[in-house]
Amino acid sequence: MTAATHEFTLFADYFQFYIQDELAEDDLSDAWTDEAVERMLAVEDGVVGIGTVRNMDVPVTVEILDAPPPLDADRWAHVVECTLVARSPKLAIAGCTDYFPDAARIPVAPGTYRLRACFAGLDTLSEDGLEGNDRYHLQLWPAPAIEVTVVKQHAG
Repeated sequence: MTAATHEFTLFADYFQFYIQDELAEDDLSDAWTDEAVERMLAVEDGVVGIGTVRNMDVPVTVEILDAPPPLDADRWAHVVECTLVARSPKLAIAGCTDYFPDAARIPVAPGTYRLRACFAGLDTLSEDGLEGNDRYHLQLWPAPAIEVTVVKQHAG
């Protein structure tokens, strides 16, 4: 089922990082509404912003799949699904203030993907908010477009 798994450590400046089509031109400056902040996910054409609980380096796993994976919501504190359209054969992943030409690239077949963002360890931050065991797991597979769906809302 898993075509490829990629591990990253990303600087979540402004409590977010992006995964996007390499050629996408939209940005998320207007997409971080109160609702998007609550669901920890913002979407524009070809761009998805993932909210984080730390403004530091965070661990991120990205799985590119060829079929929908089973959902084990009990493993996660928060789960959100959305659509990401890849028009080019590469996704870029980076912190929002990273230099985009240097962002990591993930090879994909162009198409429409479901993106499931799973969040764990959101309640493990140190008192100063600098340390924690939070982690972010993204799963993408070919699927028709959907509205943003909160599968499991974190209570924090």
